Amino acid sequence: MKVAVVGAGLMGSGIAQTFAQAGYEVVNIDTFASALEKAKANVDKLFDKKVAKGKITEEQKKEILGRLNYSGTIEDVKGAELVVEAVPEKIDLKKTIFAAIDEQADPDTIIVSNTSGLSISEIASATKRSNKVMGAHFFYPAPVMKLLELIRGIDTDDATYNKVKEIAGTIGKTTVDAPELPGFMVNRILVPMQNEAAFMVMEGCDPTDVDNAMKLGCNFPMGPLELTDFVGVDIMLGTMKGLYSGFCDSKYRPCPLLENMVKAGHLGKKSGQGFYKYDENGNKID
Repeated sequence: MKVAVVGAGLMGSGIAQTFAQAGYEVVNIDTFASALEKAKANVDKLFDKKVAKGKITEEQKKEILGRLNYSGTIEDVKGAELVVEAVPEKIDLKKTIFAAIDEQADPDTIIVSNTSGLSISEIASATKRSNKVMGAHFFYPAPVMKLLELIRGIDTDDATYNKVKEIAGTIGKTTVDAPELPGFMVNRILVPMQNEAAFMVMEGCDPTDVDNAMKLGCNFPMGPLELTDFVGVDIMLGTMKGLYSGFCDSKYRPCPLLENMVKAGHLGKKSGQGFYKYDENGNKID
């Protein structure tokens, strides 16, 4: 079975790797050649490390990578039974991509979006197969995280849902059925907690104290501010804005500190500065 993944960023390339490891023939598509080159280099490097650590053999690496191809043209979704969209969280961009996929994909192809909170029904409206569109929200890093949120749009039919759920099992994911509401399930619970942690820092609390409180008091493996730096302050703020806009509820009001951090370019690990400082290898500087 062929799977196409549109978008070769961190999520898209990770999703493509996940399917290739599970035995699927995969094409990772992106219009930016630099994104494809970076995705291929990162995956190659990752598997070289796996071989070096004895987790897989050189033959296994070649077999997996032999199933993973890269393309700069959307026409290569042809022949895929499943297309996964993993482009940035902008509704107009996603609708444009879905319209293009719809035009090129086979009539029975299912198209899913990796959106973390946008309306599946609105995305599906850009196609002529809204019954074959749904959300499949992977978590970063996609090859490691076991959860997959499944989100049905208004028109998603049972056959599409059942097929996607079946495929999820073959790639080692556990699924949960999330409502088609902003933030779906995990982000609706998690991101407001991160936002509240940012408010505490704005009110004078030390970030380390906030994180230690949650790690030691709630047995979290990572504190909410560490997690924000890991994911990206800008990404977290964007998700919070989506919740605030979608629910029109003051409890989702984004913390002003986050706005200022993004304006200052303090985006977390990827910029070297967030709630904590990081070296060029992404290690926290005490």
